Amino acid sequence: MSETMTSLYQTFINSPFFGLSLSIFTFQLGLALNRRWRHPLTHPLLVSIILCCLFLGLTGIPYEAYYKGGSIIAAFLGPATAVLAVSMYEQLETLKKNILPIVVGTLVGSVTAIGSIIVMGRLFNLDYQLILSLIPKSVTTPIGLSLSEALGGIQSITVAAIIITGNFGALICPTLIKLFRVKNPVAAGLAIGTCSHVTGTTKAIELGEVEGAISGLAIGCAGIATVLWCAVLPL
Repeated sequence: MSETMTSLYQTFINSPFFGLSLSIFTFQLGLALNRRWRHPLTHPLLVSIILCCLFLGLTGIPYEAYYKGGSIIAAFLGPATAVLAVSMYEQLETLKKNILPIVVGTLVGSVTAIGSIIVMGRLFNLDYQLILSLIPKSVTTPIGLSLSEALGGIQSITVAAIIITGNFGALICPTLIKLFRVKNPVAAGLAIGTCSHVTGTTKAIELGEVEGAISGLAIGCAGIATVLWCAVLPL
């Protein structure tokens, strides 16, 4: 019986169902925790990431086993991002009225994100390849991975940087908006989407429809702007 259970356990661990089950279960725990205590640190995605890392670390299960199922969830990242177009369409008039601030804002925000990495990287004497890997930290994962590969960065580091940036943005953006008294919903959404892509946009949607729509648009604009800046800047 023990051998049978061990065999079933190994089969489950090495199947895509393991990564899927663990991701869904931990995310549901995060949702329950967030409903109970509405705090930035209880953001469901952040809770899920921490719990998954703890579980894999404590059990010794390799990341490769988890990613067989995790990659299925990752495959829906692109379509999920595209769904944000619905909220943008509903705020189409607002987007038209603010097209110039949106374009200028994403261009400035993107070059600031790139510049901060270059300056801090050289200040702390980071390896050049590591700096290149961190440059796409503020864009959505599909664009960030392609850009990292083109620059010669390390994609695994890029993914980690994107995840950390998105979650950190979702955590502190509402506080910063209150701290600096940002009353304009367009400015708030633009800032969140430009600096913390999809994860931050989930928080922007909670703040309001306009914030969510502008943040969703900023994801694409910031991605394009980052690619263009990387093509013209002397990296």
